[in-house]
Amino acid sequence: MSIIIPEVLNHYNVYDDRANKLIGVSGEIELPELEALNDTVEGAGVLGEIEDPVTGQFGSATIKIPFSVLYGDMFNLMDTTNPPQLTLRQSVQGMDPTTGATSYYPVKIVVRGKAKTTNLGKVVKGKKGEPEIELEILYIKVMINNQTTLELDKLNFKFVLNGKDMLAGIRSQI
Repeated sequence: MSIIIPEVLNHYNVYDDRANKLIGVSGEIELPELEALNDTVEGAGVLGEIEDPVTGQFGSATIKIPFSVLYGDMFNLMDTTNPPQLTLRQSVQGMDPTTGATSYYPVKIVVRGKAKTTNLGKVVKGKKGEPEIELEILYIKVMINNQTTLELDKLNFKFVLNGKDMLAGIRSQI
């Protein structure tokens, strides 16, 4: 397989856990920032301090789903008794560096989370209202070109990077 230079996200759609395409999602979704929990290592044998990430432990992470205007799908995401699972399916455009040919590869992001913030937006005649739902991430899986590159399940002790179970050694000891 030749190397493809990634260029641009050509297009995407968002689906809920019933495989229904969400209607009214606007153009830009803010994906979560995964910040590892850290602890400071200091003492004899260490010059100063080192902030060391704790494997598999992450702080709060959110995803923001914006809508163009108030719409029923948005309110379905607010049900914290049945957290929604969303799938973002993307087509990334790339270029073959040897030929210059354009090709595409899939990126799929699956997230499950609870509604943390609901912004009902604004009311402006002839304009978008820009409402938004922010979900606290409980689960995220990223697949690039049909390969799992990241899977984090905060409630089920699962953290996988590029197919490597990062918590296998820990699970075997507890």
